[in-house]
Amino acid sequence: MGLKHRFKAIPREWRTPRTILYLFALELLIEIAALALFGIAQPDLYRTRLWQEGSNHGWNSNPNSIIYAYANYRPISTPLPWSQFVTNFNVIISVVALFVLLCKGIMYICHIFYPLLSVVIHAALIALFAVSAHAQAAPDMSDPEHPQPGAPWYITKSCGAPVRPKLKGYCEQAKGSFAVTIMLLALFLAYLVLSLYSLIPSRSSKLFPTSDTESQHERPWEMVEVTPPTPGAAGRLKSPMTPRTTAFNTLSGKIGGAGGGAKWKAKVKSKGQDKGKEPMRGPDGKLPLRHHISMGDETYQGPVGEAVKR
Repeated sequence: MGLKHRFKAIPREWRTPRTILYLFALELLIEIAALALFGIAQPDLYRTRLWQEGSNHGWNSNPNSIIYAYANYRPISTPLPWSQFVTNFNVIISVVALFVLLCKGIMYICHIFYPLLSVVIHAALIALFAVSAHAQAAPDMSDPEHPQPGAPWYITKSCGAPVRPKLKGYCEQAKGSFAVTIMLLALFLAYLVLSLYSLIPSRSSKLFPTSDTESQHERPWEMVEVTPPTPGAAGRLKSPMTPRTTAFNTLSGKIGGAGGGAKWKAKVKSKGQDKGKEPMRGPDGKLPLRHHISMGDETYQGPVGEAVKR
């Protein structure tokens, strides 16, 4: 079996196309919320403030420790949940995900959003948002005296007391950013599972496999089998005929019955009695254009005969 036949054997239809539309609508709502939350947090609306608030309660390291380390020439890196990289990365992947959603909608309308293509797209999106979720919930072990072995405090703790009231809104925004990340990750996993399920051949496709030859309705409209209405043609081979071929066959008398050709020839003969004579010239004394074209006598003599009668 060739490579072309193997690609044809891959299912291209969704098992539950209505579910895909529901997922599109749900994804659009979540991605708009994610883009808004990640865009508000950029570049540093509340990240350093939450970092400092956690340090005041002994929940994580102190932001000033980075400055002290640089001043003493000690190698140190910003903890991942408090780094600028995470903020920028979240904005980028939210824009990319929204753009991919628009492309998916267009491809679905054009019937080219195949399950195999969906597997590739959503596997990449799962990897991106898995990195984002890991970065937002990464530990902060840069300060041995105040280690943070798990997720940051705004995820694991309440935004109420003892947190300062003016940071409550920022804390809730940070919680919401992490929540929409997990929701998108779960949604892309649902896409992936549904795509893999659609790639499994159904029972009907196993019972009635698609033939290698194209079906009648899949052939080009010009290559339609036309059965000539000539008597006694039953049992003969059918030949593909285009509209142009049918027209020429009609003119030559091949279609229209056994006597069709004879009637046409008799008609042409009656209109072309001046066959063999010099063709009619125009008012300017020049030959008509059809005289210069290498055509049969019965093709242009007929119209000339009509012109003479008129």
